[in-house]
Amino acid sequence: MMDRNASRLVLWGRFSQLGLGVALVAFLFDRLFKLWMLGPFDLPSRGRYIVTPFFDLVMAWNKGVSYGLFQAHSGLGRLVLILFAVVVTAGLVLWLAQVARGLVAVAIGLVIGGAVGNVYDRVHYGAVADFFSFHALGFYWYIFNVADIWIVLGVVFFLYDSLFPVKSG
Repeated sequence: MMDRNASRLVLWGRFSQLGLGVALVAFLFDRLFKLWMLGPFDLPSRGRYIVTPFFDLVMAWNKGVSYGLFQAHSGLGRLVLILFAVVVTAGLVLWLAQVARGLVAVAIGLVIGGAVGNVYDRVHYGAVADFFSFHALGFYWYIFNVADIWIVLGVVFFLYDSLFPVKSG
């Protein structure tokens, strides 16, 4: 006989509050930075703002995903990218309810916060606002934002947890 609780979908777990708290802080930090760059700092009218010989602030609207892939120039394309991000975020929330380690919850929270920050841009501006441009010797890396930093940091934490698992017992 099958246990009824075994097949039940778990929506809240031991580290859900931690992960969602991290997601909220990451999202708010991203929003505040973007509001500053688009508002008082007014990066769109400044153009390129040189910070160091290898780092500039620039205004770039990304209608695609990472590295500008899958550009969505139509409303339908934008909707597909938004729905994809929402489905992935929902999956991450469900995964968060299952995790047994705080580092994994923080990693998931960072990815959720970054993803929601970029979805917010896509919904409100039609594209994701990117600002950071690193370059050296004529080579320019892709332009990114704070939300992207959170996503990458979350992935780094996932990799760390996978490579150096906590030994139990």
